[in-house]
This record gives sequence, structure tokens and C-alpha cells, in this order.
Amino acid sequence: MSDNYIAEQTFNKEDFNSKALPKAEYENCKFTNCNFSNSDLSGIKFLNCEFISCNLSLANLTKTSFNDIIFGDCKMLGLRFENCNDFGLAFSFDNCKLDHSSFYKLKLKKTNFKNTQLHEVDFSECDLANAIFDNCDLLSATFDRTILEKADFRRAYNFSIDPDNNRIKKAKFSKSSLAGLLHKYDIQISE
Repeated sequence: MSDNYIAEQTFNKEDFNSKALPKAEYENCKFTNCNFSNSDLSGIKFLNCEFISCNLSLANLTKTSFNDIIFGDCKMLGLRFENCNDFGLAFSFDNCKLDHSSFYKLKLKKTNFKNTQLHEVDFSECDLANAIFDNCDLLSATFDRTILEKADFRRAYNFSIDPDNNRIKKAKFSKSSLAGLLHKYDIQISE
């Protein structure tokens, strides 16, 4: 990778699918309405950057660094976040679509997911301690040997979490979402 350093720049309506984003370290940059779908973002470092209304679907994230990143209104289908550089990995998602993405074995403590669709997302063996799922749709998301201690699911819905197979001590759930914890028992719950 080259030693390029790009700071405090705004990228607007760029199509990085047809023209690759230069390999560099990007700090305090803002990407708005950019297309990264099927792009090769491998080895690129993003520090304190914002991605707003971008399409990152199926981008290659091998050794990509995301440190303190905000994703807002982004389409992010089929991303393999476990391929990222996990050193300093930290991001938040607001009003994003992350269907079919994978966070396998990542440490994502205190990650904030807000108004986000997470259909068929893989959180297997993830550390999501203190994570917040605020108004998130977790339809068919996989939680397998996942650390969910003190995570907040009070406003999440469509999830199915096996308490025997995940660490959920002090996690927060609403009464209306308890069915998501009892799904494996195939029981009927009524008010």
C-alpha cells in the first residue's frame, strides 16, 4: 500500500465501482452519495470518517481499517466485516441496510445500531457486550456463542436468541420481545 494520507476531504457522488478509491489513509473525511459496491477497499485505512447515503454492498474489506466510523443511510449488503483489520475497529450504524453481512468473531463492544435492518446477519462468536440495537430488525440474524452481556434489545424486533447458547447476563429486553428468547421452545405467548 502507498503511504498516501488524505485528511478532511469531502467526496460527493463519486463512483468508486468504475474508478477505484486510491489506496491511502483517510482521516476525518466525509463520503456522501458514493458508490463503493463491489469495490476493492482492501488495505485502506479510514479514521474518524463518515459514510452518508453510500452503497458499500459486496465491497472487499480484506485488512480494511474502520476506526471510529459513522455509517448513515447506507446500503451495505453482503459485507464480510470479519475480514477487516480488527485493530481499533469501531463504527456505528444509523438507518442502514446490512442484510447478509457477517461480523463473525469480532469484538464490537458498545457498537450502536440504530434504525437498521440486519436480516440474516451473522453475529456468531461476536462480542457485543453493551451494544445497542435501537429500532433494529434482526430477522433471521444468527447469534451463536455470542457475548450479549448488557446489550440493549428493548427496541429490537424479529430476533431469535437462544439464552442457553449465548451469554446474555444483564442484557435488556422489553416484555413484548420475550418471544425472541423463547423461540426454540415453540410455545405460544399471549398478552
